[in-house]
Amino acid sequence: MNPSILVVDDDPVVRNLVSQYLEGRGFKVATLEHGMALQSKLRDERPALVVLDIMMPELDGISALRALRVAGDDIPVILLTARADPIDRVIGLELGADDYLGKPFEPSELVARIRTVLRRRGSIAPGAPEQRAPYRFGRFEVSFPARELRRDGERITLRSSEFAMLKVFVTHAMTVLTRAQLLEKLHGNSEAHRNRSLDVSIWRLRRLIEVDPSEPRYVQTVWGRGYVFVPDGEIGAAERGPATLAE
Repeated sequence: MNPSILVVDDDPVVRNLVSQYLEGRGFKVATLEHGMALQSKLRDERPALVVLDIMMPELDGISALRALRVAGDDIPVILLTARADPIDRVIGLELGADDYLGKPFEPSELVARIRTVLRRRGSIAPGAPEQRAPYRFGRFEVSFPARELRRDGERITLRSSEFAMLKVFVTHAMTVLTRAQLLEKLHGNSEAHRNRSLDVSIWRLRRLIEVDPSEPRYVQTVWGRGYVFVPDGEIGAAERGPATLAE
């Protein structure tokens, strides 16, 4: 079956150009003129991936992406941006965009990025719901089907990116994960994610689960090697030589 792509862009020239090029490469294509109807469109038709422009009237692409992730929708998204300022790209990646592409762009590059994201998403996305027993550590319980974290029974609001990172850590408890391995498990091989956003994501997760994020007990730093998740929160466990995940 040919993958279906939803192109959301207020510029009819871009919509037509991208649609024709993608259809010529075997994709099925639907389009939207703005982000306001994105969620309702996804309820009616479920594409394999969304190409989402950032600069749009009424509802910009960043706000549309944020609304998707808040609603728990982890559909793959590639952002299109005409701004030279990288802040939109950083915000988009933090909100859970899979990749971004600056305008103007070669349609062939967009096709390559779409195929890369779809190939990467062929396995279970790190933040996707999954039928697994609850995972408990300290005062916390992780529900994988509901994509929830609870502390003493009270639900804690998580971004999709934060849940995805927590899921990677608890799946590899007491195993040192290098920065490269974390990025690979969270984002695949996309070079767009190989920046300092990993530090921001870890800091945000620590703020949610640590009593003192500056002295983390659960997500501990192993200097010169990476990070390790310690379920019992024992200080110094990382220095006593937890296993290292093979490359």
